[in-house]
Amino acid sequence: MKMRVYMGRIKTAASGGFTLLELLVAIGLSSIVVSGIYSTYYSQQKSYVRQTEVSAMQQNLRAAMYHMEREMRMAGYDPTRRAGAGFQTANSTSVRFTTDLTDDSGTGAPDGDADDADEDITYSLYDSDGDGNSDLCKKVGAGSNQPVAQNIDALNIVYLDQNGNVTSTLSDIRSVQVSLLAKSGRRDQTYINNTTYRNQNGTAIYNAPGDSFHRKLSTAQIKCRNMGL
Repeated sequence: MKMRVYMGRIKTAASGGFTLLELLVAIGLSSIVVSGIYSTYYSQQKSYVRQTEVSAMQQNLRAAMYHMEREMRMAGYDPTRRAGAGFQTANSTSVRFTTDLTDDSGTGAPDGDADDADEDITYSLYDSDGDGNSDLCKKVGAGSNQPVAQNIDALNIVYLDQNGNVTSTLSDIRSVQVSLLAKSGRRDQTYINNTTYRNQNGTAIYNAPGDSFHRKLSTAQIKCRNMGL
């Protein structure tokens, strides 16, 4: 095959070839297309990571509220009237309550005390793994704190009497308002959080410090159906 070289053009006997300008234009267009594809991929990847973090945070929060609601609803369950079951401490950031659910074996009927498995429960915030972030923890009896949900920035509890008024008298508690604020596990550098989070009464329970963490607040009013019986 014979090849002839002209100014700015390469020709062969079999092909008309491309000019140098055509090659440069093709390379430039290819670079633009590749750059666009990468930019789209990177944006979608960041969005996926962000959605994954938010989803994990919401699931973490739902599980924590489920456990608290289910157990706190039984506060004061005392069918024998001998266990003295009810609220033992009622603070805005922690709560301890007792029930008489079963006997010492954990399989029989209520036995008139509140010192069997899962009958003396305390919920509070505690850094269970030493990472600097608070976790919602549960303590049974005199045991140690066990994590229920990680990365919880705030736990706020308001205690109400039968008329819906706030009370600090343990025996007057008939329902409880619980507010739980969860934080994402990773920062989102495209997001700034300056939100003030409030409980059901409008009281501020946490002021975000302008960081890049997403947060989610969940609230519930729990009727303690066994109190006052």
